[in-house]
Amino acid sequence: MLDLKFVCENIEKVRKNLNQRGDFSKLLDQISAANEKRKKIITESEKLRQEQNKVSEEIAKLKKEKKDAKRQISEMKGVSDRIKQFETELNHEEKKIKDILLNVPNLLHDSVPVGKDSQDNKEIRKWGTPPKFDFTPQDHLVLGEKLNIIDIERASKISGSRFALLKGWGAKLERALINFMLDLNTKEGGYQEILPPFMVNQTAMTGTGQLPKFSEELFKVQDSEYYLIPTAEVPLTNIYRDEILDKSQLPLYLTAYTPCFRREAGSYGKDVKGLIRQHQFNKIELVKVVEPESSYEELEKLTQDAEKILQRLELPYRIISLCTSDMGFGAAKTYDLEVWFPSQNCYREISSCSNFEDFQSRRMNLRYRPDPKSKPRFPHTLNGSALAVGRTLIAILENFQQKDGSIKIPQALQSYVGTDKI
Repeated sequence: MLDLKFVCENIEKVRKNLNQRGDFSKLLDQISAANEKRKKIITESEKLRQEQNKVSEEIAKLKKEKKDAKRQISEMKGVSDRIKQFETELNHEEKKIKDILLNVPNLLHDSVPVGKDSQDNKEIRKWGTPPKFDFTPQDHLVLGEKLNIIDIERASKISGSRFALLKGWGAKLERALINFMLDLNTKEGGYQEILPPFMVNQTAMTGTGQLPKFSEELFKVQDSEYYLIPTAEVPLTNIYRDEILDKSQLPLYLTAYTPCFRREAGSYGKDVKGLIRQHQFNKIELVKVVEPESSYEELEKLTQDAEKILQRLELPYRIISLCTSDMGFGAAKTYDLEVWFPSQNCYREISSCSNFEDFQSRRMNLRYRPDPKSKPRFPHTLNGSALAVGRTLIAILENFQQKDGSIKIPQALQSYVGTDKI
């Protein structure tokens, strides 16, 4: 959530920045109008309180002199009623402003490339060389079904479309990837492993920006206040909501494995077959809570931590910086990691690493105190996937497929899987 004072004092600057995402002028105009009304109410209320104080002193003086103060007391009641009415109006306007601000996206960092759509994303670097086959490579679904490690048909029977069933070596490969990623993050990246709840409340979803903007993407548990998490970002970032941390506690580096649940509303027709776009999938998440001055350096490190996994798995990938029109709602800057899929002859997203600056911490009222004498500040929050497990599994199947239909296991993963080939 943006700072109201900053928005109102820099309305045209904010408008220009957000217009790179789309047209948010209407929301900004509503905020300006509501804030002007709010300030007017505060001014009128303060005048009444001054009058109330003056009349109270007059009443006290009259009572001390044992004189009649009925008229003044009657006036006081009217003033008191008007003050209460102003308080109700003020609460209404402040709630209105907050509700509008919750729907306004984050400001874009100056380094974000300007663009109209994903075609304008900027490639930063590449790593590895896509494999060359002396046979026609097959996609992960064909490979998985032939090896009897992926069963979409029976998953559909159990749950419906956009679900998958992994079995045998497929299930073991998924589990091996989870353990490999967590070990790398904790042993080399310095992240603390967390096993969070997989269901969260509305306040947590609002804190990280999933609500109210993306309600259609979420699975809500019937007859309850709970939502299934779309990513571990939600519970991890909310751990310290409404708390004031000491500077000594920063930076916080957290990692977690969780299943993730997304409705994928509006995505029908895209990646329907296979494991690419599922209602349920496993993911390893990285979350950082850091001081504002170091957050962009931390974004580079976060991205490198995700890259390290792909490099150890010997998977070709590239890094792109998302352009202004392709950015996520809460992010100030985002790098996408895209892994090579031979069956599609292109790179596909496997991780997004973003700096949210103080957008989430302000929504969550998460603060830290730079020193014992200073006022609390909002830290910056960052997160990234390291990695989406299912898409990593797909990338291994496709990039390490052999002519006989078998799958070679990357060397770094062999001890986790227990074999060098499936």
